[in-house]
Amino acid sequence: MSCPICEKRRPERYCPSRGERICAICCGKEREVTIDCPSDCPHLISARRYEFEHRKPPETNEIPFPDVELTLDLIRRNQAPLSGIGLTILKFSQENPALRDPEVLTALAAFAETCRTLESGIIFERPPDATLPRALYGLLAKFIEDFRKMEAQQTEFRPLKNSEIFRLIVFLLRVGRRESNGRPRSRAFIDFLRAQFPGDPEAQPEMPRIIVP
Repeated sequence: MSCPICEKRRPERYCPSRGERICAICCGKEREVTIDCPSDCPHLISARRYEFEHRKPPETNEIPFPDVELTLDLIRRNQAPLSGIGLTILKFSQENPALRDPEVLTALAAFAETCRTLESGIIFERPPDATLPRALYGLLAKFIEDFRKMEAQQTEFRPLKNSEIFRLIVFLLRVGRRESNGRPRSRAFIDFLRAQFPGDPEAQPEMPRIIVP
């Protein structure tokens, strides 16, 4: 028998996505590219661990909104809305299994651009064209709107500034770029969020902290 993908090498690894054995080279080459790997695949988990341990610091041109300065104090003071954004993404991913990291990052980038316009007092929206990123974009906007309404009803809450909303989205976008691997079918960032918010995202007794990179 030969690998069903390359039809050359010996198939040695079982691929849970394809339901058959493929060779190690095709596994590495097609993983999260043409193969829609499940998150619990042992070969995927091992590859992600290796990539994490050997990844290099991003170049300046690879950092989303490199001109934006973020502080630890900003992130720590706004764990509630930050966690809420993460939970919104995670809940949407559970309702839409076809969602992958590129769609999430596209939605976050578009929403960050919209939030930046809020600082000037002029709202200019450019939601993504694709269906899933556009739908997620809409949910993120609704979460922020609902969160601000909740703040207005709670005197102990400090109102969330437009500049803070923008920077929180930029922070999460940078985390997403760090955790994802750039492959078209990657769900590494979504799996990262799932690790931060274990259990049912609609029944969280306490909002966990997103790890600061």
